[in-house]
Amino acid sequence: MLKNKNDYLPIGTVVLLKNGEKRLMIFGIIQADMDHPNEEYDYIGVPYPEGNMGQDHQYLFYHNDITQVFYRGFEDIERQSFIQSLTEFYEEESDETR
Repeated sequence: MLKNKNDYLPIGTVVLLKNGEKRLMIFGIIQADMDHPNEEYDYIGVPYPEGNMGQDHQYLFYHNDITQVFYRGFEDIERQSFIQSLTEFYEEESDETR
C-alpha cells in the first residue's frame, strides 16, 4: 500500500502493467483480495475498453506494477476530501498499532 495517499491514481485512470498486453482501467483503490482478506492491493482494474465483465476479469495490483499511464482519471474537490479521509484513517490506525 502506498504510504502517501496522494500518490494514488484516480478512478478511471487507464494503465498498462509490467508484462501486460491489455490496458486496465482503475475502478477502485485500497482493495482486499476476497480469498486473502488480510492482503491489501493498491488498485483493482478491469480491461479497457471493455470494462467490467465479471469477477473473472477484475485484476488486483500494486502501484509499482504500473509501467505506463495512458489516461489519468477525474479529480476534483470530492476526491481530495476522500483522499484526506483515507490519510487520516490510516494515520489513526497506525497510531493504534504502535
